[in-house]
Amino acid sequence: MEVAVLRTRRTTRLRFVVLAAALSAALCAGGCDEGGGDGEAKSGAERGPSVIAPGKPGEPARTLSPGEAVEAAGDDTPNSSDIRYARMMIEHHGQALVLTALVPARARSASVERLAQRISAAQKPEIAAMEGWLKNNGVEDSAEAHEHSSMPGMATGAQLADLRAARGKSFDALFLKLMITHHQGAVTMATEALADGNNVLVEEMANDVVAQQTVEIERMRALMS
Repeated sequence: MEVAVLRTRRTTRLRFVVLAAALSAALCAGGCDEGGGDGEAKSGAERGPSVIAPGKPGEPARTLSPGEAVEAAGDDTPNSSDIRYARMMIEHHGQALVLTALVPARARSASVERLAQRISAAQKPEIAAMEGWLKNNGVEDSAEAHEHSSMPGMATGAQLADLRAARGKSFDALFLKLMITHHQGAVTMATEALADGNNVLVEEMANDVVAQQTVEIERMRALMS
């Protein structure tokens, strides 16, 4: 529930900006004549239409001017939590690709193979998106190394060795076990980013991870039963 609240609060910031800009543009189109109009028209244009801003859970909505709505949207400059999340999730996703790459030659279950294909297909572009975000914000994604033990859900070297050695049903069972833990770790990291980060794009990426990987966790649990 906490994640949903954070998502609603931050997404509302963007809605303020978009709505305020749209209202201002519409106002200018309808009331900004070439000659400037009379004083009363100018006064109305300066005031502009109001914007209804949803309140936080348990709080009433507020009526804001377009200028107040833009100010309420705040600054989404990336903070250290945003940067840390992107860097670490690139590495975290990277291990998921290592795990899924082992599936074709070892798995017995066609369902496990399809699942691995979906995970790989989803996480490759997510890695590219996070690398692009870091680059656009002037951050080198390789500038900070992370120990696997510092990230929740990461498989150990011994676990990876066991998975490489497994075949058939035993591989399927171990793959699902490790990938469920891996996904749970990713959800934990994304939830922390939603709580501590400041950038809207990182928030969107983190919400995607929470939504998608939570569904996949349930699918994997069903395959294990």
